[in-house]
Amino acid sequence: MNIGQAAKFSGVSAKMIRYYEQIGLIPQANRSDAGYRHYNSADVHSLRFIRRARDLFFSVEQISALLALWNDRDRASADVKTMALSHAAGLKAKIAELQAMAQTLEHLADHCHGNDRPDCPILEDLAEPAVAAAADRGTQAPHRTPLFGVDTPASSHHRASVARPA
Repeated sequence: MNIGQAAKFSGVSAKMIRYYEQIGLIPQANRSDAGYRHYNSADVHSLRFIRRARDLFFSVEQISALLALWNDRDRASADVKTMALSHAAGLKAKIAELQAMAQTLEHLADHCHGNDRPDCPILEDLAEPAVAAAADRGTQAPHRTPLFGVDTPASSHHRASVARPA
C-alpha cells in the first residue's frame, strides 16, 4: 500500500510517517522503481502502535524504547510496566502543574473587577511588581517561585528588566 493508504489505515498522517522514517523511529519504507513508498500490514501495525503511544503522550524517545521492547520477545514485562508507571507519574505531575495554573488564573480573575477601570490584578501579577519595585530601589528582588512552571534564566532576566508602568 502507498503512504496515503498507510496513513488512512494507521491514523498517522503521511507527513508524520515521513518524519518517523527520517528520525529512525520506523525503518525506511520499501520503494517502488518509481520511488514511491510501499508499506505492508506490519508497517501499519507499527504505525498504529506509535499513534496509540502518542495519544498517551509518550515522547518519541519513549516510543522508540517501547517499540524496541515490543519487538523483543525476550523482554521482561516488568520493564514495560516500569516505563508505564514512570510515565503515569510524569503525567500526574503535569496535571498537578496545570491544575495549579488554572487555580492561579481563577484566583486572579476572582480578584479582577472586570469593569471599565484599568486596574487589573491579572496584569499586575504577570508584570510581577515586586521585581520592578526592587529594581526601582536598586536592590535585587527576592526569588519568587514562578506560578507557571520552571523559572528559566531567560524568563528571570526578562522579568527583571520589565518596569511597572506608572
